[in-house]
Amino acid sequence: MAKDDNTVGISIMAFGPIAERLGGRQHAIEVPSGSTVREVVEGMDLREWISFGLSVAVNGHRCTMETVVEEGIELALLPPVSGG
Repeated sequence: MAKDDNTVGISIMAFGPIAERLGGRQHAIEVPSGSTVREVVEGMDLREWISFGLSVAVNGHRCTMETVVEEGIELALLPPVSGG
């Protein structure tokens, strides 16, 4: 499939219950150019995880939900850790 100039391809690395919900740890997706991490997360139907304390990282570096994603980045979705 030819790449649309208005989209960027990114890799998603999901962990814990998010990986279970998405059906695996690694995903390649295309999102509209200029999308923020928040828009990607919401577009993946994971909005509630933001309020649960979701942490995110781009290429191994923690970032905010307002970070704009760029072509070829790896976005890690890190759910909050709970323990007892």
